[in-house]
Amino acid sequence: MAQRAESEFTLDTASELASAERSTEIRGRSPWFLAWRRLRRNWVALGSLCVFFAIVIACLLAPVYAKHVAHTGPNAQHVLEQITVNGESRQVVSSGGYIDKKSGKPCVISGPECTLISAIPIGPQWFSAGGRFVLGADAIGRDVAVRLLYGGRTSLFVGIVSSAICTLLAIVLALLAGYFGGSTDFVITRFFDLFFAFPVVLLGIALGAALAVNGLHWGPIQLEGSNIWIPTLIISYVLIPYVGRPLRGQVLSLREKEFIEASVAQGARPWRIMFVELLPNIASSVLVFFTLIIANNIVLESALSFLGAGVQPPTASWGTMIADGQQLIVTRPWLALAPGIAIVLTVLSLNVFGDGLRDALDPRAKVKIEH
Repeated sequence: MAQRAESEFTLDTASELASAERSTEIRGRSPWFLAWRRLRRNWVALGSLCVFFAIVIACLLAPVYAKHVAHTGPNAQHVLEQITVNGESRQVVSSGGYIDKKSGKPCVISGPECTLISAIPIGPQWFSAGGRFVLGADAIGRDVAVRLLYGGRTSLFVGIVSSAICTLLAIVLALLAGYFGGSTDFVITRFFDLFFAFPVVLLGIALGAALAVNGLHWGPIQLEGSNIWIPTLIISYVLIPYVGRPLRGQVLSLREKEFIEASVAQGARPWRIMFVELLPNIASSVLVFFTLIIANNIVLESALSFLGAGVQPPTASWGTMIADGQQLIVTRPWLALAPGIAIVLTVLSLNVFGDGLRDALDPRAKVKIEH
């Protein structure tokens, strides 16, 4: 009987072997499952995602740190206060004087190697002051560590929300332009070209400076110049074509496929074809764009805030902190280095994860780039 089984292999034998296998081993996998399987093998991308989540969680816990550890708020000034450091009483902001440009130490007499500083805030204490002023204080006595966490909340809010608004509007415009074509495509494409005619930073500065003074008053929308939604809307507005144009190209290609012709033949309405047939087929690209544009928007927000056209003082953001710290870059470099390092870690982690996500969703993308 065993010899007969070895010599004869029929369709019945194949069905018996298949029925003996577990269903999970012979079941087909969806493209999303295959993408997740490729992504979880990319330890660098997953590690970068963990770094980003750690930064987000730390910023979300800013009120806890400010209340229970630092015992101060992001805008509380401690110019005239003193703290105890290793048993010694020290001023949070000491009186100014002549400081050596290279070493940062006080000069006895003035000279070409010295510069006059009006006020010198305390430097990083690294928990030697009971958790207060871990990264030191700024020129008006505010805790830099507290402002760093609250500034991260602002920068992350602007980056994520503006990316969501930008991606949503870009999807709608790309679907309308790519599916309908003709005059609709012409108008939307010219709208994209109008934004491409201006550098993003210069356009953001122009809009941010104008709205920071006058605010945004348009119908039911009544926003003052210091409102955080001003830079959020500006950044989402100026970056729409950078997401919409590539998506439009994909929609134009998908519109000629057979499954779209079949949907039209069955009498499907345009909105159903766009959002039920076309949108799922560009979902992977949308996800990658959304991940990468968050990093781009965080950098753009920091640049606009640094130049005074983004988040307005006294609201803390990483860009405004760098602007405040540049005046004391010689004597207290941590005022500018701390938010700068936070921006680098956040943007780098998002970019690395975005690259890994792109490779997982489209494994042929690497081959396309090489050729």
